[in-house]
Amino acid sequence: MFTGLIEETGSILNIRPGSKSTSVSIKASKVLEDANIGDSIAVNGICLTVTSKSAESFTADVMPETIKRTSLHRLTKGSKVNLERALKLGDRLGGHMVSGHIDSTGEIIKITPDENAVLIEIGLSENLLPYIIEKGSVSIDGISLTVARITKSSFIVSVIPHTKKMTTLEKAMPGQMVNIECDMIGKYIHNFVTNSHLINTNYKDDKETEPSKLDMGFLASNGFL
Repeated sequence: MFTGLIEETGSILNIRPGSKSTSVSIKASKVLEDANIGDSIAVNGICLTVTSKSAESFTADVMPETIKRTSLHRLTKGSKVNLERALKLGDRLGGHMVSGHIDSTGEIIKITPDENAVLIEIGLSENLLPYIIEKGSVSIDGISLTVARITKSSFIVSVIPHTKKMTTLEKAMPGQMVNIECDMIGKYIHNFVTNSHLINTNYKDDKETEPSKLDMGFLASNGFL
């Protein structure tokens, strides 16, 4: 589990494709201070497991599904990546709950200056837009950001100068693909409500069940929406 607060940016040392998985080595410093073999580190929002390490780098294996679902295949030697160690019990949760399991990739459509910040518009597939809500949280390449606005096919986030300077967003360009992880709480609620007709909340036995009364109307009438 992560928070979406980037600790440092690292750089890709090499990517070695294999028959069943891909091995990626990353130059880093801060995230290695207390890292051990088997620890989780988020790389551009992707939860990867440390398989080997040195004083200045670590290596992780990447499964085919991860390669397919993320922008990792677009990285090359020297590419900058956002890094964050897994959350420890007792740490401050300054961003939002990020699992490190990427939902999909999105394309940066436009970057617009907005006084001391920048607005970044990102195109997203239609099936994921229901999980994006205005003023809600979203992880972009592992960075916890707040959604400013939503359109029919995209959403816009506002990025403050500090976040831009300390992450890969400093070099972000239109046309660039970024990893998207929607807010996990929103995904669970959406799935629960969507499939509420399959859930029996008044269990009696296998032969006598009553349908769930939880639906969007119930949530709205009780002040949840």
